[in-house]
Amino acid sequence: MAKKENTQEIEDTQVDGNLQEDVATEKEATEALSEVDQLKSDLEAEKDKFLRLFAEFENYKRRTTKERLELFKTAGQEVIQSLLPVIDDFDRALTEIEKAKDKELAKGVGLISNKLKETLKSKGLEETKVKAGDTFDAELHEAITQIPAPSKKMVGKIVDVIEKGYTLGDKIIRFPKVVTGK
Repeated sequence: MAKKENTQEIEDTQVDGNLQEDVATEKEATEALSEVDQLKSDLEAEKDKFLRLFAEFENYKRRTTKERLELFKTAGQEVIQSLLPVIDDFDRALTEIEKAKDKELAKGVGLISNKLKETLKSKGLEETKVKAGDTFDAELHEAITQIPAPSKKMVGKIVDVIEKGYTLGDKIIRFPKVVTGK
């Protein structure tokens, strides 16, 4: 009988050992699954972080490219603005030379003036087209003064252009100075 009890104990110990192994294996499996879930969530977080960083970098590239193009468009703006009074002086000189009726001098000064204007035009400078009789627009013109309108049609309109305006690309760099009728 002692042999039978010993056999029973051995069998019980083996069952207990198997149960313990099963419990340990189950715990390991549960831990492995939770570790896999944790790794999956970490991977998703890193993917999201990467996508956001990539999108941010693309926006940065687009923004810097746009800023660089804008800089190139208006890089010479200060130089061109400093040359505008020279253009005005050429226009006044041509007007006075034509009064003196010296054809050769007028032709020479006219050629130099045209060369300067064409060079600046190739760099993006455009003269704002304004003439007497146009409607005054405060966003496009600078009113120097108001005078009584010569006729009822000229009320609120441009009576005289004192100084030409210019644009560089799409940007107004000098507003035309005008006299309006009231």
